[in-house]
Amino acid sequence: MRRIDEQHLKTPFYGSRRLAQVLSTPRLPINRKHVQRLMRVMDIEAIYPKPRTTDRDENHKIYPYLLRNLPIERPNQVWSADITYIPMPSGFMYLVAVIDWYSRFVLSWQLSNTLDGTFCIEAIEAAREHGQPEIFNSDQGVQFTSRAMTSRWESWGVAISMDGRGRAIDNVFIERLWWSVKYESIYRHAFDTVPLLDRGLQTYFEFYCYERPHQALAYRTPAKVYSRRRKRPKIRS
Repeated sequence: MRRIDEQHLKTPFYGSRRLAQVLSTPRLPINRKHVQRLMRVMDIEAIYPKPRTTDRDENHKIYPYLLRNLPIERPNQVWSADITYIPMPSGFMYLVAVIDWYSRFVLSWQLSNTLDGTFCIEAIEAAREHGQPEIFNSDQGVQFTSRAMTSRWESWGVAISMDGRGRAIDNVFIERLWWSVKYESIYRHAFDTVPLLDRGLQTYFEFYCYERPHQALAYRTPAKVYSRRRKRPKIRS
């Protein structure tokens, strides 16, 4: 499952047949049916990875996508949140993060072993310690379309935007964050337990926000672009 996840990040357009071919070796051939079974467990499909993170409830209101052709010109103009799958030696965890589009600053993050929406609500409430966005963007997953989530943004006077279904490019900045998290941290270290994973992610997000220069930010750090003069805020509660 970890090898499938790694390859899927590189080539999300590969289906089970191509994945089986790429991951097979002469000493360890992999059957396509085995790959299909694991992909079903992870709920991953070609083109766009959706590992049980974008299940939609038809009874929930879906909001229009507000960011197409919108110039992103300042911090706290747009925030995004998303959930990704973290493979573990036994099973997997889910990670949610809230990011500021303009600066790429990770405002908050939370881990969970279930997709109960509580950990997403905790993440957005922690993110609001930094301020408040004009627009909040997410996918159409039940965690973000629930009234428990949308009523909060509405009561705070924040416009709600949602990606087109199956369109990873609509939330491109946080998709890039997931690539960085997995290839610069998760796949380089053996986080065998949840406490180790939690500490590893804390270390990585500190590095990502405060030390890692970003080419798209003229080689400045997200923290500097997000807020030059503020004291260093906590990344998570």
